[in-house]
Amino acid sequence: MTDGHETPPKPTPDPKRPNGPNVKMSRNVVSGLILLALAMILVGVLNNSLVAPTTLSISSFYQLVDKQEIQSLVLREDGTVEGFVKPEAIGPDTSQRFLVMFPREAIDSKFIDRMVEALPEAEVRSERPNQFMLVFLSLLPYLFLFAIVWFFIFRQIRSASGPGGMLGSFGRSRHRVTPKEHTNVTFADVAGIDEAKEEVHEIIEFLKSPKKFQRLGGRIPRGVLLVGVPGCGKTLLAKAIAGEADVPFFSISGSDFVEMFVGVGASRVRDLFKQAKENSPCIIFLDEIDAVGRKRGANFGGGGHDEREQTLNAILVEMDGFDTNSQVIVVAATNRADVLDPALIRPGRFDRQVFVSMPDLQGRYEILKVHMHKIKLGPNVDVRRCARGTPMFTGAELAAMVNESALVATLNNKDVVEQEDLDEARDKIRWGRAKKSRVVDERDRKITAYHEAGHALIQALEKDADPIHKVSIIPRGNAGGATFSLPERDRMVHTRSYLLATMRVMFGGRIAEDIFFGDISTGASSDIKQATEVARSMVREWGMGDKVGFVYYGDNDNQSGFIDMGPRDYSDSTAETIDAEIKLIVDTAYEAARQTILDNRDKTEVIAQALMKFETISGEEVNALIRGEELNRPSVSDLLDAAAATDQVGTARPVSMDAEPDPDFGGGPVPQPSS
Repeated sequence: MTDGHETPPKPTPDPKRPNGPNVKMSRNVVSGLILLALAMILVGVLNNSLVAPTTLSISSFYQLVDKQEIQSLVLREDGTVEGFVKPEAIGPDTSQRFLVMFPREAIDSKFIDRMVEALPEAEVRSERPNQFMLVFLSLLPYLFLFAIVWFFIFRQIRSASGPGGMLGSFGRSRHRVTPKEHTNVTFADVAGIDEAKEEVHEIIEFLKSPKKFQRLGGRIPRGVLLVGVPGCGKTLLAKAIAGEADVPFFSISGSDFVEMFVGVGASRVRDLFKQAKENSPCIIFLDEIDAVGRKRGANFGGGGHDEREQTLNAILVEMDGFDTNSQVIVVAATNRADVLDPALIRPGRFDRQVFVSMPDLQGRYEILKVHMHKIKLGPNVDVRRCARGTPMFTGAELAAMVNESALVATLNNKDVVEQEDLDEARDKIRWGRAKKSRVVDERDRKITAYHEAGHALIQALEKDADPIHKVSIIPRGNAGGATFSLPERDRMVHTRSYLLATMRVMFGGRIAEDIFFGDISTGASSDIKQATEVARSMVREWGMGDKVGFVYYGDNDNQSGFIDMGPRDYSDSTAETIDAEIKLIVDTAYEAARQTILDNRDKTEVIAQALMKFETISGEEVNALIRGEELNRPSVSDLLDAAAATDQVGTARPVSMDAEPDPDFGGGPVPQPSS
């Protein structure tokens, strides 16, 4: 008995294999040396036998015969006479070997007898040419080259490829093994998705103590599918699993299975699961599995010989086939669960689907705290205000916002990140950079001001719409101006009254242009598009049309193929009814918005003039203007004049008052498209 730290016995050496695993390598080296020596000998023999002879004329040949300077002579029936000159008779410009070409009929028995009599001391013989030897000698260099290629290339590829065969490493999996000590992400770094963390944490617990789950006969799921919109934290959650698990973690992307060679994807799947079973218990992470897991037959070919279908079939067999290992857990991530093959997401393969949803208010607060630990914050930063001001932001967008705020503060030569930097980063991430240096024509600037004033007026007066946050005529992104609203809460559902109020806000810009200028512009293109999409969804998908009723007429998500060549699921008369219903909803909202602006024409005028003067006004200032109050703060012109008076004008562009105080920050800005 020992104390548990006994050194394992050394394996007994095999007398037949004294060098252990190096015997095979030494045999290869010896075989290579032997082949190289034979090649050198063969080259020497060929070099000696294939030395280019000196071609002599017939007269020169007879002179050598008369002088008795020929050592040996070979006479062939094809008219070729080949011989060697005596060493003492070789000149400086000649070689010992010579060749003479006679007519074929000249070499006969009489000629041979005459040469024997003329050269009594030389060796004279006649022979027939060996056609086989001539062909062999001509092909010998090519055979020698092929032998070298076969030994040094194909043999090495075959030995290195293993099960991949002659395809070499193409058939091997391109996965990455991530040990715990090489991963810097743990569950402490994942915030805002507590339910998803709890579900995947069960996998870690099973791998650490499997008997705890097997005590009552339970079985851990063979596969877990992480589903969510892009940027919600699926890959980050997988990294946290790798950081928490004490088992090998194999990670690979779905696109890594597909290659230009047919059958390589399936070979890589088999190789991946083979190595995983050898290292079980372990976890396999398949990122973007929809690259190979789409519904079978949903392509132009429609057959079963598609490369992706073969790869999918291999995954299906490995996850739940005759040779299934319950100690290998597969975790996959996708944002298109609707296109996955039903055989892939059935129980027994991906038993559990974990929905990684977008974070709510508390989730955004926790995510911002995680990312803000990495930057220097000023005393005026309110994390909860930032969380309330970023509804429908994903975890990736929140991380980008925090990083962008640090960049904005750095460019402004600040020592810490302030609240205005976070607000600017939020607007930049969602709607684009503010183009304060763009030179805008005065008439276009005026049209934009009245356009945004129409949006702002209806946004402030509509009780069912989101509260207004900020209005600006400074170009940002593709828009010449924007009206930002503040959702009071995270909306999971949208009511009919809210949708109609939102549509009326969208129409406010076009209506203001028409009323105050008697003309309309192209600035309302995005408004028209969004309003039409809302009305179409209300009628076709959400059953909010009075004439169409509670019937779904939207697109069929189950249709296969890239192009739907089939007919609609409803008749032409129903299509006309749908179009009429959409037009009625749009026209009704437009007329209601027009009446609101006509009834408040003076207030719209005041808001537009304030925008022309200040360029950016807050939601509180818009409400103050509607109540008849005046704004007591310096305008853009006042700031420029003050800067010019103190000789501190660095640029000729107007200064924006974009960082107005907002003590009643109730949610995140939602843009209303404008000119």
